[in-house]
Amino acid sequence: MNAPPDADVDVVVVGAGLAGLAAARALQDAGLEVIVLEARDRVGGRIWNGTLSDGRTVVELGGQWIGPTQRRVQALVAELGLETFPTYGEGEHLLAIGGRSARYRGALPPLGPRVLADLAQAQARFDRLARRVPLEAPWAADRAEAWDALTFATWIRRNVATRTGRELMAIYAEAVLAIEPRDCSLLHALFYTASGGGIDALTSTRRGAQQDRFVGGSELLARRLADVLGDRVRTGVPVRRIRQTGVRVGPGDGTVGAGPGAVEVTGDGVTVRGRFAVVAIPPTLAGRVDYDPPMPARRDQLTQRIPAGSVIKCHVVYDEPFWRAEGLTGQAVTDLGPAKITFDNSPPSGSPGVLLAFLEGDHARELGSWPAAERRAAVLDGLRRLFGPRAERPEEVVELDWSAEPWTRGCYGAHLAPGVWTRYGPALREPVGRIHWAGAETAALHSGYMDGAISSGERAAAEILTRA
Repeated sequence: MNAPPDADVDVVVVGAGLAGLAAARALQDAGLEVIVLEARDRVGGRIWNGTLSDGRTVVELGGQWIGPTQRRVQALVAELGLETFPTYGEGEHLLAIGGRSARYRGALPPLGPRVLADLAQAQARFDRLARRVPLEAPWAADRAEAWDALTFATWIRRNVATRTGRELMAIYAEAVLAIEPRDCSLLHALFYTASGGGIDALTSTRRGAQQDRFVGGSELLARRLADVLGDRVRTGVPVRRIRQTGVRVGPGDGTVGAGPGAVEVTGDGVTVRGRFAVVAIPPTLAGRVDYDPPMPARRDQLTQRIPAGSVIKCHVVYDEPFWRAEGLTGQAVTDLGPAKITFDNSPPSGSPGVLLAFLEGDHARELGSWPAAERRAAVLDGLRRLFGPRAERPEEVVELDWSAEPWTRGCYGAHLAPGVWTRYGPALREPVGRIHWAGAETAALHSGYMDGAISSGERAAAEILTRA
């Protein structure tokens, strides 16, 4: 859509991802006038449908899965009349780790009794600790200071005895957070795990976070929300500046006062005035907006310390899902990389066949700088080791490096390094004057997921409605 003329509304929403759209819809349903300003030429943020060269087959370039415990997004799917289908899981999975490759069914890979026992005790211990983290205030956990002083890598080294067990816990960090275990604090790893319902819930397909996919692609969820809002959603308008009047920014502790006043949101070629604003973009991008008056020190320092993960999502396309005929699900875990996790990402019809390969953490950072042909050759060589020579001869490869996306700068979500939760955590959601914050990173439940994005937008809207 074209940029809007200058306007006056009740609430200006910055960002047309699921969080911003959910906030705008809740505010509109309550009778407030809203405008949503989006930098991209599309809605959806980190969910984005792509199309294969056949012009018909949709592949999700960003977030794509929902699970049975993600009740807010499940309810919205039903309300908007969308359909889902299960992630393909018929047959045997592949595990290639420590120089050995094996096929297996069910949840337990063939690792041997010593490794399985080690991994089971480590996961049980980690999940127990995670349940002690209060999701609304991770900094208030009983051992928050100690946990926030360590990296997740340190905990793995101290608590997982076997090399294979340590490698699989590291792959958990890569697969779920798109980081290396050294990148985040133990407190953050515990919070994120608790927010998603535990390690099994976050890593599983059946009854887990990867259980279902969208017929027609996940971007339909954002499009349907945008349709409800109509011309209140304006794309192609990067927001550069937010000015508040009637706001006093306090000292470095981040306290603010807000009396009668307004916000003025300036994007490329447009200025929109409102009584409140919802900023629903990733924290690192929110930190690049020019605020007048400037953000409190704690909020500004937070956005300097909350980077996104690194992931390249690769769809490798074949004329058919040949692995199914060989009795495989397409789901594989390997320590060799560069893609350590794969899924069958074929459409509901099963044709064409699509293997989804994730480059995450260090592999994404390294291969992101390679020429595309060399990166794809490395991915195909890894798939060949897993699925045989046919995997090296695809019809096409569609990839997206989310770290290179200018209005995202990384996925899946943000992560907090040691010391950040306990020193800056409250500033993640705490309003600053008339500005409220939303986005998947600000969610307490299902943080980093579509469900969390939706609930964060609704939470920000509820905050405003208590003040409007």
